[in-house]
Amino acid sequence: MTGPPEEAGGPGRRVMVTGLGASTPLGGDAPATWSALLAGVSGVRELTAEWAEDLPVRFGAPVAVEPSERLEGYQTRRMGRSQQLAWLAAEEAWEDAGAPEVPASRLAVSVASGGGGVSDLLDQYDVLRERGWKRVATHTLPMYMSNGAAAWLSVRYGATAEVRAPAAACSSGADALAHGQELIRSGQADVVLAGGTDAMLHPVMVAGFAAMRALSRRNDDPASACRPFDRGRDGFVLGEGAGLLVLEDAAHAARRGVRGYAELAGVGRSADAHHISNPEPTGEGAVRAMRRALADAGLGPDAVRHVNAHATGTPMGDLAEARALRELLGPRLGGASVTATKSLTGHLLGASGAVEAVVTTLALRHGLAPPTVNLTDPDPRVGEDVLDAVVRDAPASLPGGPRAALSNSFAFGGQNVSLLLRDSGAADGTGAATGA
Repeated sequence: MTGPPEEAGGPGRRVMVTGLGASTPLGGDAPATWSALLAGVSGVRELTAEWAEDLPVRFGAPVAVEPSERLEGYQTRRMGRSQQLAWLAAEEAWEDAGAPEVPASRLAVSVASGGGGVSDLLDQYDVLRERGWKRVATHTLPMYMSNGAAAWLSVRYGATAEVRAPAAACSSGADALAHGQELIRSGQADVVLAGGTDAMLHPVMVAGFAAMRALSRRNDDPASACRPFDRGRDGFVLGEGAGLLVLEDAAHAARRGVRGYAELAGVGRSADAHHISNPEPTGEGAVRAMRRALADAGLGPDAVRHVNAHATGTPMGDLAEARALRELLGPRLGGASVTATKSLTGHLLGASGAVEAVVTTLALRHGLAPPTVNLTDPDPRVGEDVLDAVVRDAPASLPGGPRAALSNSFAFGGQNVSLLLRDSGAADGTGAATGA
């Protein structure tokens, strides 16, 4: 797995995170999500809908606050569920950033989804079969479009520099953030609203993932179902949500008196080219992505103080990532803490990388690593060094001084994306007040 170091990329313009927004199974905004993570509150619960009764998996992680409670009726009729979640997270992030004034030609949107509005499309197919074509919703196709959330937000904020919706399955949100960083670095935009959204808690999706044996089947105790690095892990928990970040050129932010939460200093991508749904078992592709993120930031592995692991609780995926972390960081993982927040949020698919980037940003900001839950019987195959680094039961303080953190997203199709976030050095609130 060793090889020549990646060539360091030119830093170009620095890219700051100046606004955060989230809608998750733990809360309707970023502060509520962060507070619940620190408290170890699980967002996984029984699915009470009638359609779940006959499925082999009858639990998941729906959002804590229904979007219909905060949107107008015309918005819920025009937008699909994943688009609604993105809209709400974007509004929070934009206000948190202080609603930056930026020319339309210097503002871009990069928002991705693993499944787009496929659940909405399937619902309308049921309408077609049961009630006829005249009852199919007028906005069925815009609700289904994979670029629908990005398009709605470009219209909402008047962004004309670019609108993009990368397709990278469960790495989509992280890939959208990576693209946003590249737009600013290259000088094509000053501000990018970037992130991911997904809402696929639908009977076909649950049945499909269950048929693959990808989902945990702990119907008797949903909150303990997602068990990253645990000997008893048996699959991930399907969730929904959205995470949006305002990325901003550091000089542009400084002109309006904002330093930001953190710097999105590096991005790294790689491909496993191994299997359509299983990870490459040695973790080589994951290592390559993380090394590229570090090289892009001009940092070495010793700078990493925290890792938000992809860690979905699948038998093969967790082992591959553990091997990758060991290869990258060395014995004892260089003193870095590791957290697996999917143990509390479930797997938000295309939104997961963006939500976890929000969480990683807040971890740097507050100097705290959220705990991993359900790790009660550690799998010895993971390795003592990785297991010792995993934060359990309660938040752990990050070391003082300059800090960098990795946020990993690995997807079906072998698509790997790692984000490297660096402490901005700001000692006080920047951007608008968040409470986070």
